[in-house]
Amino acid sequence: MAELEPRMHTGELYSCNSPELFREQMEYRALIHQYNQLDPRDMEGHQALLPRIFAEVGENCFFEPPFNANWGRYTHLGNNVYANFNLTLVDDTHVYLGDNVMIGPNVTISTAAHPIHPGLRRLAAQYNKPVTVEKNVWIGAGCILLPGVTIGENSVIGAGSVVSRDIPANVVAFGTPCRVVRPIDEKDLTTYDHGKPIDFSQWENL
Repeated sequence: MAELEPRMHTGELYSCNSPELFREQMEYRALIHQYNQLDPRDMEGHQALLPRIFAEVGENCFFEPPFNANWGRYTHLGNNVYANFNLTLVDDTHVYLGDNVMIGPNVTISTAAHPIHPGLRRLAAQYNKPVTVEKNVWIGAGCILLPGVTIGENSVIGAGSVVSRDIPANVVAFGTPCRVVRPIDEKDLTTYDHGKPIDFSQWENL
């Protein structure tokens, strides 16, 4: 589908209350509403709607309803992407969720921002910056990812964090603003929950 407003994806200011944009957006919002109203047991129905909502959908993806998105059409899912209840995607430009990304409940991922000056905000001026979550990332409950950030592969973002800058790969990070606390290392393969040993007899394919 042709873009009605190319500046949505260039970081330039544009007016976000165009009637044409609103009409197109409501078509996607209607699909999201339909997804959220399905019987929780209707897995086939949920799976059939995902490719109609999102830009790309890999294998074995699922979002627990309800979730909300400004569009849906600008969010890209790798394989095995899972989101718990109440995910909010402010996807006015592209959101990339890599393979095996896990998202806890009540997470917000936002690409949209507005100018500081109130005169511009009264005119519905907006600009957008893409968000990228690389493969194998776990985003804890209640996190907020702000426009333009990238979270590197394998990293863990602790619950309640506000991610306002890039987070590198292979680290545990949390806080407001979110900061790197420590690397993920070999001890994380042998222990969990503050040092409890892992029983590998249950996890032969780890």
